Parts: sequence; C-alpha cells; structure tokens
Amino acid sequence: MPDEYDRRTAVTRIAVSESDRELLEQTITEWKRACQLAADLVWNRAQSRETVRRGEVQSLTYDEIRNRTSVGSQHAILATRRAADAIASCLEQRARGKRTSKPQFTAPTVTYDQRSMTMFDDGSVSLATVEDRIQCQLVLPKDDSGYQHQFLDSDDWTLTESTLTVRDSDFYLHLGFRRPLTDTRTAENGTVLGVDLGVENVAVTSTAKFYSGSRLNHRRDEFERVRGSLQRCGTRSARRTLKRVGGRQRRYTDDVLHRVSNGIVAEALRYDCTAIAVENLDDIKERLPNASWFHMWAFRRVIGQLEYKCRERGIRLVKVNPEHTSQRCAECGHSSSANRPSRDRFRCERCGNRGNADYNAAKNIGFRYVRRGQQPSRRTGHRQLALKSGTVSPNGEFDAYPDGFEDEFTDKLRSESSARNT
Repeated sequence: MPDEYDRRTAVTRIAVSESDRELLEQTITEWKRACQLAADLVWNRAQSRETVRRGEVQSLTYDEIRNRTSVGSQHAILATRRAADAIASCLEQRARGKRTSKPQFTAPTVTYDQRSMTMFDDGSVSLATVEDRIQCQLVLPKDDSGYQHQFLDSDDWTLTESTLTVRDSDFYLHLGFRRPLTDTRTAENGTVLGVDLGVENVAVTSTAKFYSGSRLNHRRDEFERVRGSLQRCGTRSARRTLKRVGGRQRRYTDDVLHRVSNGIVAEALRYDCTAIAVENLDDIKERLPNASWFHMWAFRRVIGQLEYKCRERGIRLVKVNPEHTSQRCAECGHSSSANRPSRDRFRCERCGNRGNADYNAAKNIGFRYVRRGQQPSRRTGHRQLALKSGTVSPNGEFDAYPDGFEDEFTDKLRSESSARNT
C-alpha cells in the first residue's frame, strides 16, 4: 500500500553538557546492544520464513532486552522494530536471489519517537536515556532562514520517529516530519520527461540536458586513494583524519546529487511536464554489473530526492521497466546489443540513427511511460514525451515548440542573473 504521507527529515545539532554527553553515549551503546540482541534471538527462526512481523519480534525479544540491557521500555520496543525491519529487508533480498547475513548494528545511532522524545516551543528537546530524561537545546540558525523552521514552525507537519546520531563528537537529531498527501492526480494526460541515470553521466533527460558525473567520479577516486593510504597507516591520527575526510566527501557528494535532482525538476517545470519517468532500480546490479556500490547508492539517492521534490512541485514521479532501454532505438524501435558499440555511442543497425547512448535511453524511458496510456487495461490517456525541440505522442506525431521558446528561456535566465548581480 502506498505511503499516505509526505515525509521529510530536518537535521540539526543539539547542545549537550558533559554529563548529558555521557548519558547519550551510554544510551546509543545500549540501543545497539538491544537491536543486536533482538536480531540474534530471531535470526535462526526467520531463516525458514518469507518475512517477519514487528509484533512477533517484539513478543519474542522484549523481555530479554529489558533484562539484559539498560534501555527503557519504549526504547526496547523501538529496538525490536528496528531489528524486525532489518531482518525483513534481508529476507526480501534473499527472495531476489541475493546472499544475506544476519544484521549487525554498529552505527552510532538511536531511534526516538513521540513517547521517548518531546519537542518544546522554546527550541529545546527532551530525550529519554538509560537513566533520567535530559533536556537539550537545538542549535538552529539565528534567523528564520534555516530550512528546519519550515517544519518546526508549521502546523501542517507532525513530528514523527527521529534519529539521534553522533558525528565528529557532535550530536545531531535527524527529526522526522510527515503530513498527509493531498495529490489526487491520475496523470493520464500530460507531458513526460524521461531521465536516464548512469555512470559517466549522473543523469540525462529526454530534453538533452546532461548532468556529467566526471567531477564526481574524480573526487570519489581521489577519496578512495586517500582512504587506502590512511587505512594502511592505521594510526589513531590517521583514523581521525579518515573520519573527517569521509565526512567532507559525503557532504560534497550529497550536494552534487541535490544539484542534479534540482536540475531535473527545473527541467520538468521548464517544459511544463506533469510526470518524470525513471527506471525501476530494484535489479540495478543485474542491469549495470560494472556499477560500483557508490553509483548504486547515488542512483537511489537521486531518486529519493526526486520523490519529495516532485511532490513539492506537483509532478508525478513514475518508475518503468528498465529492460532494453539502453539497446532499443528511440526512432524505429529496433532492439539489439549491437546498437550500442560503446558505452557512450548509440548506432541503430536497422535505421542508422546515431547519437549519445544515454540520451537515447532517456527517450526510451520516457516513451515507455507515455505508451502506457495506450494499454486498454489502463484506459487511453493522451500523454506526450518532452524533447528539446518539441513533444512527440505515442503514435509518433511531433509538435514543435513555438519559435523563440529556447531564446525566451535563455533571455529569462540572463535577466534573472543580471538582477542578482546588481
């Protein structure tokens, strides 16, 4: 069943005293022990199952957690849920033919909900620990420009399950918020933007917008070399340096991916698209066997960002079957591995169509969703694919954009840029 809520996360640092720091560190340690204990107790039983339920794990492990750890009753319940979700994910991967092993809980985090955490109007928060509750101040921007305020100061957003984590000796709350979805559109009609995610190009759209991944890949390779050198060194100082460098790398990567997802949404708005079509990445390892864990994470990260950014803008994000999108000719429909003589080049052996392989794939991805409207079981909708020069319907009818469309957009960008610089 689809999630009926729009969900966001607002990250903010919290100010803690030395005594509170010790309590929070103990709470995190005991929380990890509780999660691991629940997983250990249920794992063997789960091997003969297709899935596990949260309630079942709680009934089997709650008493042991309370007896063998120092977490409170609510954190014990949350630990059973965390273990159940981790085991269920393993079973799901196993059902897809993946090799899995028992979950290990090592991340310095602890989960909070409305019973174990209370937010106050003065910007402070009360947190349950292994002993008494403590009250900490959120470190928010001094003015209202911080993005956290759009959730904290709004009656539309409700605080839900959140996560406390420690990074570089500082404590951060990843505050979870939700609000009911109000989008009731069917998107049977409208214009679709196709998007292909790849290795050399992070993303390419059916309107020929390219988001290169060369700089991102270069930075990733540099980080891998630095990490290898620091790991070989093995000193305490090297480990601290590795942690700092890793943090910078994660922040840089996340910033790049946000720029990509923002650009895709902007492209959809520019061409008045009602939907963005991407590939379903459930079996991405089989489709892109040479993709590293980094690229697979990046693809999922971009799609995760698109999901909420599209909701903000009233755009539908849809996922299509990725089969043969990289080998099929977007012009004549002929599909063959020979159509792609190299990673970057596409050349149809039937009609001679040539071009960038990722751009061809982006058009195929968009077409795949556009053509869904022709299926009788889905009723007939009038969708069209957005291209750089116009739109094309499922039956191949091309409708060019009016003269001056590109110039008008370019001039608008220049005028906005000039206004910002004055």
